[in-house]
Amino acid sequence: MSQAAPVPAPFIVAALYQFREVADPAALRDRLLELGRAHDLCGTLIVASEGLNGTVAGQREGITALRAFLHGEGFTQLEDKESTAAVRPFRRFKVRRKAEIVTLGVPVSPREQVGTYVGSAEWNALLDDPDTVVIDTRNRYEVRAGTFQGAVNPQIDSFREFPAWLDAHVDDLAGKRVAMFCTGGIRCEKSTSLLLQRGFTDVLHLRGGILRYLEDVPQEQTRWDGECFVFDGRVTVGHGLAQGGAVMCHSCGWPLDEHERQHPAYEEGVSCSHCAGQTTDAQKAAFRERQRQFDAGQI
Repeated sequence: MSQAAPVPAPFIVAALYQFREVADPAALRDRLLELGRAHDLCGTLIVASEGLNGTVAGQREGITALRAFLHGEGFTQLEDKESTAAVRPFRRFKVRRKAEIVTLGVPVSPREQVGTYVGSAEWNALLDDPDTVVIDTRNRYEVRAGTFQGAVNPQIDSFREFPAWLDAHVDDLAGKRVAMFCTGGIRCEKSTSLLLQRGFTDVLHLRGGILRYLEDVPQEQTRWDGECFVFDGRVTVGHGLAQGGAVMCHSCGWPLDEHERQHPAYEEGVSCSHCAGQTTDAQKAAFRERQRQFDAGQI
């Protein structure tokens, strides 16, 4: 009698960041690349003089080795959230050196000046407080997948646009308590620092972001509507950080639910109702070829 094949171990997905001074980002990048390749990690890390940010996945021993390495490099206060994926959530491992570990585009000092952290257990009270303005600092396609009930959506296409949005709404927010949130917390480190820099005094943000909230708060107590967009092959996650039901349009990046995938404009890897009219026939043909190669395992 043949034995059943063993169930593959799930991939451990670690989303982590820390702001701290890095004297030689290029050298850190090279050491991380070597470690990642040695342990067959996948995902992307960003290193800059201001710190490190990224999401990586691998088997348990590889993620443990990464954390031990980072701790030895002085990253002893990582904001670190762990989940799992049934299949490899990234194609390859990359370490990029950039000017910022999350790009705001204006100088702020999150290591010296940052908003007050609010834990998951206290977040619902802020959402219910009529005197608090709660702002979603993420991009519009992320908000499309899900957001907190009553949150303000700035309708931005990149985090770089947030300072301009703030400039346009500074009078509306003047004198109010402002609470902000994002996927894992890093964008709010900079957005709250920016508000404090601009003279706001009562500024808060969700510690660990949406991911920690979905991990900590029971579904029957949630103020979250929808799913949370994540930047890996799972596309979205729900409560308990279980994989969601969305599929990404690889043309425009929008997370598509089952209803949207029934739209006549949807073609896997090519287009959806959000972008079908914005690409040429030649571009669609290139997308079809890319999808063909992907289906054939050539990329």
